[in-house]
Amino acid sequence: MISYKTPQADLENKRGLFFEIGLAVALLSIFLVFQIKRPLRTTTLDFDYGELNIIQEEMIQTHQPTTPPPPKQPRQQITLLTVVDNTEEVETEIHIQAEIDQKTEIPEYIPVERPPEEEAIIEPEIFLIVEEQPEFPGGEAARRAYFAENIHYPQEAREMGIQGTVYVGFVVEPDGSVSQVKVLRGIGGGCDEEAIRVVKNMPPWKPGKQRNIPVRVRFTIPVRFTLL
Repeated sequence: MISYKTPQADLENKRGLFFEIGLAVALLSIFLVFQIKRPLRTTTLDFDYGELNIIQEEMIQTHQPTTPPPPKQPRQQITLLTVVDNTEEVETEIHIQAEIDQKTEIPEYIPVERPPEEEAIIEPEIFLIVEEQPEFPGGEAARRAYFAENIHYPQEAREMGIQGTVYVGFVVEPDGSVSQVKVLRGIGGGCDEEAIRVVKNMPPWKPGKQRNIPVRVRFTIPVRFTLL
């Protein structure tokens, strides 16, 4: 192919120069764009300080402590003094009988009789544990023989089939006699009454002693009722 262009008219050799010029123009345009200053916008805010004060006052009022009313003071009593004219004479008559001689009769003094005071009865102390315990005359074997010979089985208990042990409490006096007999635990059917009867009829015991002195001692014995 035949080329009709001259070497001076060929732009292909100047392509690098044109590229540099275009790049410089683009950078200059961007720089100018950033240098343009935009107008500042002013915004006006309407704020009511009165509402803020109201809110603060309300908050302060909610936290204020309530003070109690002052106590009522009692009324002071006023005493009125009346001034009296102290010019009146007061007559005071005192009668004194001092003319007493040997012939004057003096009435005889009669003392007032008072009813005799009842003396408080002080019962001796009842011991539960002593150095020497009370003992049935003849010992334990004699006591069992006494109950076996003197107990009569009640008819009511026999018919109802009641049997068991009645615990009787009593006090052995210093002279060996028995007092304050009572049932501590019974079984009924007439057995309680029979046990009390037999205990009250016991012969005098050998009294208990504390420091070798006879004393009152509380004692408990079982009375057995057994059907044969």
